[in-house]
Amino acid sequence: MYNSSTTLLINTVTLFKTVQSSLGSEEWNPWEGDEKYEQQHRFKTSLQMVNKSTKGKTDFQVQIWGKAAIGLYLWEHIFEGLLDPTDVTAQWREGNSVVGRTHYSFITGPAVVPGYFSVDVNNVVLILNGREKAKVFYATQWLLYAQNLVQTRKLQHLAVVLLGNEHCNNDWINQFLKRNGGFVELLFIIYDSPWINNMDVFQWPLGVATYRNFPVVEASWSILHDERPYLCNFLGTVYENSSRQELMNILKQDGIDKLCLVSVREQWQPQETNESLKNYQEALLHSDLTLCPVGVNTECYRIYEACSYGSIPVVEDVMTAGSCGNTSIHHSAPLQLLKSMDAPFIFIKNWKELPAVLEKEKTIVLQEKIQRRKMLLYWYQHFKTELKMRFTNILKSSFFNEQ
Repeated sequence: MYNSSTTLLINTVTLFKTVQSSLGSEEWNPWEGDEKYEQQHRFKTSLQMVNKSTKGKTDFQVQIWGKAAIGLYLWEHIFEGLLDPTDVTAQWREGNSVVGRTHYSFITGPAVVPGYFSVDVNNVVLILNGREKAKVFYATQWLLYAQNLVQTRKLQHLAVVLLGNEHCNNDWINQFLKRNGGFVELLFIIYDSPWINNMDVFQWPLGVATYRNFPVVEASWSILHDERPYLCNFLGTVYENSSRQELMNILKQDGIDKLCLVSVREQWQPQETNESLKNYQEALLHSDLTLCPVGVNTECYRIYEACSYGSIPVVEDVMTAGSCGNTSIHHSAPLQLLKSMDAPFIFIKNWKELPAVLEKEKTIVLQEKIQRRKMLLYWYQHFKTELKMRFTNILKSSFFNEQ
């Protein structure tokens, strides 16, 4: 059920701006950005067309409650949906999209609080953050609210998209799963959870860092065709006694760091400044390769952000500490989802392999790099479109018993 046989021909790559969402008293911290009149007009026109096209033509309805930043990646990047109002500081934002015979609506914003909005649908996808203890508390409140709706028959079906713990310690949600006597029929979970069975638990991508204000990226001539001054880049935090320290040592050997754009800090910062975000975007745009060392988990936002700019991710292909993955069963672990979809990345097991990678990179002419960028951008759009197909087909089968 999880595999799609659909053949996709992708001609354009479009990314939409994302914002951070949170529950009630959690901080709402979207970035500031000017919206072009053309985008506003296009949104209003599209919304009117969607509203007209859904009247009497859809058999099913699903509402998505976006209460984690990953919800905006799902809606704006994967569903390619739009939101009204376009003002990212709005307390309430919503959008509509039709996929096949199903009408999807999406709501997000600080005004989306349990018990303070009308529930007029039978089928809901709840997007939650369970990455750390404080987030689990808020996520649990949402699940208890949903449980009450199910028990009072105001909701019939519920699925959850969860930003899981980076060590895959997600036992807190077990009691809510239908397989354990709960009411959550489907769980889409980020990171290589050993629970993934492609029956009721599915892997979901981390995506770009919407909470750090990673912006809209649209394919352009410069992204595809310009000569890039750096072979590679790494802008990020270097943790003590980590492989990132080894990476820094490798980069300093034989002047390799002069070929790459490198800027490091010793302490992680959750928010970007305007200057740091600009520097990061330019690093991706001006580098042929983006180095992606493991952090707490192998999967990181940097992988998807590099894809947005056509910069090939060089991924440290090792499992991190914790409960993620099961290499005795999944030989492709980590990053099972990306590998299953043939991600055109450079995977390395040790940063000692990097000098050879960079030496090879020096021999690649611009025309070859242009073709490689096109393939990466096409793959990334295919990746998102395929996930949309899988997601909607799984919901259709589980919620509506439609194959």
